[in-house]
Amino acid sequence: MKKIIKILIPLFFIVTVFAGCGKKQENLSTMEKVKQTKKLVVGIEEGYPPMEFRDENKNLVGFDVDFANEVGKRLGVTTEFFVVDFSGLIMALNAKKFDVAIASISITDKRKESIDFSEPYIMGGQILAVKKGNTSIKGVNDLQGKVLGCQLGTTGENVASTIKGIKELKKYDKITEAFYELSSGRVDAVVMDAQVGGYYTTKKPGEYEVLKGIISEEPMGIGYRKEDKELREAIDKIVEDMKKDGTLSKLSMKWFGFDSYK
Repeated sequence: MKKIIKILIPLFFIVTVFAGCGKKQENLSTMEKVKQTKKLVVGIEEGYPPMEFRDENKNLVGFDVDFANEVGKRLGVTTEFFVVDFSGLIMALNAKKFDVAIASISITDKRKESIDFSEPYIMGGQILAVKKGNTSIKGVNDLQGKVLGCQLGTTGENVASTIKGIKELKKYDKITEAFYELSSGRVDAVVMDAQVGGYYTTKKPGEYEVLKGIISEEPMGIGYRKEDKELREAIDKIVEDMKKDGTLSKLSMKWFGFDSYK
């Protein structure tokens, strides 16, 4: 009996210590967790070139990837990515699957009900792309009776939904799927961010064409959980420094071929 008691007492203390550690971990703020683990976990999607996509070697690359890595570097931590479909991004952020969301998220009043945003780190805007040689569509007014494509859960979907007279609106998990359908003739036009449209027409100038004019202008921001004020303030300061020292201009030139910050 004495031997059993002697064994049980150390076990009791071990369990208590580990339980205490678990409780402390749960009580940490996101900023404290990032500092303790030396890791910033970023929620992102993987099918929105040139913002975030897989290259020929299946590596995650793009403007937002470089941007997030630089943010982590300046925080003094490593950056890890948690890939999720864009339509589930905000839900996953609030479920604490990752620390912040950096995925070309347009800042809208509707989204502000669920999460907080940084100041805009880049300006976006919805535009139309058609198959090269399609002269029947020159703008929004020519979409009556046409099949329109967009990415599910994006502001592109919101904009596309307001266009009257279209025959059908097809929604895709990834913008790459919408462009594939455009190539095959199953959609007549695609709505997407200006940077994305510019990337596709640059990479495949003989296949796609971006129409003149922006349907809507949209600032993009980093998404935070509402309680993560300390982390938001720290990263927002870094983003402001990146604007001032020319880092974001360099990333813009690298991925878009022009400076979005002039």
